[in-house]
Amino acid sequence: MPNIKSAKKRMRSSIKKADVNTLITSSMRTAIKKFERSVKEANKEEAANNLNIAIQRIDKAMASGLVHKNKAARLKSRLTKMKNSME
Repeated sequence: MPNIKSAKKRMRSSIKKADVNTLITSSMRTAIKKFERSVKEANKEEAANNLNIAIQRIDKAMASGLVHKNKAARLKSRLTKMKNSME
């Protein structure tokens, strides 16, 4: 347990940041899974909508530094290929 005032504040802020980071990451993963599920069900309209949401969440995670830009590009490329293979 920290004794110094600044260390206590740093601990509080790091806990808050960790919660936000977890929220962003988990929402990205959930969006990807929803998209994959809609592709599996062969629902084109839902897949197109879920693809846009997934790409937005991936970009947000990349912007906040939770996902590397190359990983984000790879994920978006894979999801887009999945959608294009439906047609």
